[in-house]
Amino acid sequence: MVNNLLDTEALTADEEDYLEVLGTLIYEYEQQQGDIISDIHGAELLQILIEENELKQKDLVPIFKTESIVSAVLNGKRQLTTRHIQELAKFFHVSPAVFFPANSSGDFLVA
Repeated sequence: MVNNLLDTEALTADEEDYLEVLGTLIYEYEQQQGDIISDIHGAELLQILIEENELKQKDLVPIFKTESIVSAVLNGKRQLTTRHIQELAKFFHVSPAVFFPANSSGDFLVA
C-alpha cells in the first residue's frame, strides 16, 4: 500500500495522512523486530546502502538523472524527493519509510 501511495503522482490530504500512519506502523513494527536503525535516514542511509552494495554514485544515475544530483544529495545540498525515495526503495528492496526521519516519539516526519 505504501508503494501504491508513493507511486501516485499527487496525493490528497487524506492519502498523505494515510501514508504517514502506514509509515508509523511500519516503523513501530520494524522497531519491535529489531530490523531497523531509527537514527539513520535520508542521505546518510543512502550512503550506507551504496557502500554495502559496493556501488558507485554513477550506478544511481538512472534514479537521479545525473551524477551531480547524486553527489548533491549525499553532501546534503539537495533533499531526496518523493520520486527518489520511491525509486530507491525499489532499487534497494527496502520500505520507503526507512528514508524518513522519526521524531522522538517514533512518528515519521513527512514533509
